[in-house]
Amino acid sequence: MSLWAEERHDAGLDLRYRVRRTLFSEESEFQRIDIVESEGYGKMLFNDGVVMISERDEFVYHEMIVHPALFVHPCVKRALVIGGGDGGTVREILRHPSVEHCRLVEIDPAVVEGCKKHIPQTSAALADPRVEVSIADGVAFVAETDERYDLVIVDSTDPIGPATPLFGPEFYGNVRRVLAPGGVVVSQAESPFYEAERQRSMVSILGDLFERVRIYNYSNLTYPGGLWSFTFASTGDLCPTGDFDPARVRESGFEFEYYGADVHLAAFALPAFQARNLSRRLTPAKGRG
Repeated sequence: MSLWAEERHDAGLDLRYRVRRTLFSEESEFQRIDIVESEGYGKMLFNDGVVMISERDEFVYHEMIVHPALFVHPCVKRALVIGGGDGGTVREILRHPSVEHCRLVEIDPAVVEGCKKHIPQTSAALADPRVEVSIADGVAFVAETDERYDLVIVDSTDPIGPATPLFGPEFYGNVRRVLAPGGVVVSQAESPFYEAERQRSMVSILGDLFERVRIYNYSNLTYPGGLWSFTFASTGDLCPTGDFDPARVRESGFEFEYYGADVHLAAFALPAFQARNLSRRLTPAKGRG
């Protein structure tokens, strides 16, 4: 009998993945965590039955949540990641030699430990001496810390359970507080197809707090609908297209699986239905793009 892992989306969509074996399964204080070895997608992480990453396509999410900001900000030295206990976002941040310190704040230790044991493709970066892992509530952390960061990345799950406050105005007010002048926050921003209202809410909240707000897209294999988004917000006048120099990407010498200079610019060109949904809530681009 075949074993399948199923993600059931409340929009009437089911995604199923054939499983060879279960590697890790734990009911933590916050959620159920499962790591399986699948056919066709490699190892996969599920939180409460929802796909977080697969080895086959995790590079898309992690390259796109990190590099657009790091190739626009002039020099990120200190970075904060809220969530992202699998380590993939940290891995991509550490590719930039300017980064001196990266703190990961993950609420659920079971995610970190499960990924360290079973998904080194993403989690190996957590052993880097520039990384400090804090098992803590990210909402409380940004409310209480005196530290300042050039870049904050909110690598959150969907807005259910412990991730719900990560989509609210109080949280982003505190994110604004911990950002250094000219700092940038990038956040997981859901699906333009299934979460149009959530996207409107996010850019509205960010627009009340930050000088420049944009949203950009990427596509992968394992998220419902394929097309998903991130938000980009800056405490200064930093524009993710107008202040982007493609030469920085070429001169970095980095090899990418998804991201690149052309992809960077194209990601901020929104489909018409999404642009209409977010009209009057996004900061107009300046200069190129």
